[in-house]
Amino acid sequence: MDNNNLTFFDAKVRIDDLKAQIVHHNEAYYKNDAPEISDFEYDELFRELVRLEAQFPEFATADSPTKKVGGGVNKSLKELKHKYRLYSLDNSNNYEDLRKWYSRTKKEYENEPDLELVTELKIDGLACALSYEKGILTLGATRGDGVVGENITENLKNVKGIPHKLPEPIDIEVRGEVYMPVSSFERLNSEQEETGGKVFANPRNAAAGSLRQLDASITAKRDLHFFAYAAIYNGENAPKTHFELLALLKRLGFNTNENSVLVRGIEPVIQACENWREKRFNLDYATDGMVVKVNEISKQNELGFTARAPKWATAFKFPPEEVWTKLLDVELSVGKTGAVTPVAILTPVRLAGTTVKRASLHNFDEIERLKVNIGNSVLIKKAAEIIPKVIKKKEEEDFGVYLAPKYCPCCNSELIKPEGEINLYCPNKKGCSAQIKGKIEYWASKEAMDIDGIGGALIDQLYQNGLVEDYSDLYKLTKEDLMSLELIQEKSANNLLSEIEKSKTPTMTKFLTALSIKHVGKETADLIAQNFGSLEAVLSATKEDLTKIDGIGEIVANAVVEFFKDEENKQILEKLKNFGVNPLGSSVEKVSDVLSGKTIVITGTLSQPRNYFEDIIKSHGGKTSGSVSKKTSYVLSGENPGSKFDKARELGVIIIDENEFNKIISDGNI
Repeated sequence: MDNNNLTFFDAKVRIDDLKAQIVHHNEAYYKNDAPEISDFEYDELFRELVRLEAQFPEFATADSPTKKVGGGVNKSLKELKHKYRLYSLDNSNNYEDLRKWYSRTKKEYENEPDLELVTELKIDGLACALSYEKGILTLGATRGDGVVGENITENLKNVKGIPHKLPEPIDIEVRGEVYMPVSSFERLNSEQEETGGKVFANPRNAAAGSLRQLDASITAKRDLHFFAYAAIYNGENAPKTHFELLALLKRLGFNTNENSVLVRGIEPVIQACENWREKRFNLDYATDGMVVKVNEISKQNELGFTARAPKWATAFKFPPEEVWTKLLDVELSVGKTGAVTPVAILTPVRLAGTTVKRASLHNFDEIERLKVNIGNSVLIKKAAEIIPKVIKKKEEEDFGVYLAPKYCPCCNSELIKPEGEINLYCPNKKGCSAQIKGKIEYWASKEAMDIDGIGGALIDQLYQNGLVEDYSDLYKLTKEDLMSLELIQEKSANNLLSEIEKSKTPTMTKFLTALSIKHVGKETADLIAQNFGSLEAVLSATKEDLTKIDGIGEIVANAVVEFFKDEENKQILEKLKNFGVNPLGSSVEKVSDVLSGKTIVITGTLSQPRNYFEDIIKSHGGKTSGSVSKKTSYVLSGENPGSKFDKARELGVIIIDENEFNKIISDGNI
């Protein structure tokens, strides 16, 4: 984005927007191990924020992501405050910026020859800190936000390359990266697919997910490794250079990366980056760049740190990879709502550290835009470095355009294309097995009813054996039914039945989400649940009732009304009721009607997480919404509010701060 001509007001809006985006993507990457954009795209957002804060320093607040490290702590794990703070790294994606970093660093030592630097491969894994007392591993934690991490000591004891006892009885804190070899990652995903377990997006996510298991025995089954790359050690004969420190770590029994090299000056660093740009894909671990460090530890101490990163080190990030391959076939996938999605079947090719055989073509309008067909050479890249997608074909090749199907690939029903939509749909909801199984799998998913242990492979068996015809049939399953299936023993059957039983009293939001109503995801389900409170009220709601809700338009309202008018859906709901499935109005206990009839939008940073205030609003009879409109009663604003704040001012919506909000709650006066 061009920031050169931004007005003062526009700059604040853009800075707030960038902060919100970066905080969101930090949470997706660090807490959920589920990045939504590529590292390259994230770095572009981050660099833009850095530039704008330098240009408009009055908006550079202390809580900006540019002043912080990493993501935070998964609340299901115990927190651990680090003895020594862990920092992140500034980075660049071009050699000009790398030379600028060196010039700034060298300026401090103008009368000396070129600085000694150490180049290392940047391992794409999970950063951890290990504490040893008298040579014994006592604590291990993730980086977290640099100050507080997650205590995963027992899990780290199952990682190869982490010694439990050192050959010398010393006190030392070791930093490094836990990673999963690419070969192990591909093997794990194959096993997960076969058993219906979670398939990981890339080796980094697999390592993070495996390391954060609450059960250390699961971590032990995963092939995790550790590269040590730094340490804090103040004992006798402590190393005077980083390169000597790496040698000490190796002597103590840690795995250190053999490709770390000592050079002088920045040009050999740039040459190393060039050498590894392609060669890295021959390695059995994922690396997304190079790290450069000043070698002398005394100089590191002199140069110091910014709020989030050392001045004596930086990273060079390799550009996102794109590769050519051949489109062998187009596979048609039918989803839970009947949407037919084209998937490219490719000649297997290595892309960003993994073997890619399939890629997204999104929809048939996209195929028309790309002008692709079976036989074309296509360029693929990874969106968010996770999902491979086709981005173009070789222009000189003309094989025509792959034609959209007329009939469902699963049940052969004639496909329809609703007005105003880009997807083709199979209308055969009752007889299309792909839709039926998709709905059952979504019903059991974490976002919906959260029935642990029910995945695609199990659902296939249940359906093929005639044990389920829709998701309500899960509640009539017996132990004998489950034990008649492959790989299900008595203990597994009992666990599954227990999970199914637990799911009988979901919140209204989870229940409505689980129904797979077209256009209704979790947020929309929550809006409906807040406004109607009971399933009976939702069932009798008209289109006009629904469109009165701030955030729900005619398309969604029509979909909801049509869903509950459908005879088959009515039968399923009746079966669920007979099986004892009883959605609760809310998971939040109501304590007053102070906010009854009021809709509140939250923006900015408050003293507690957003869901804390959402629960308070609901407990006092109010409703929350994600967008500001004329129907909004109040906007609760914290520090660094975003575009919602500006929209509220534009529409004349009352804006209150946290103190005013608390006063309304405590006094009972609006």
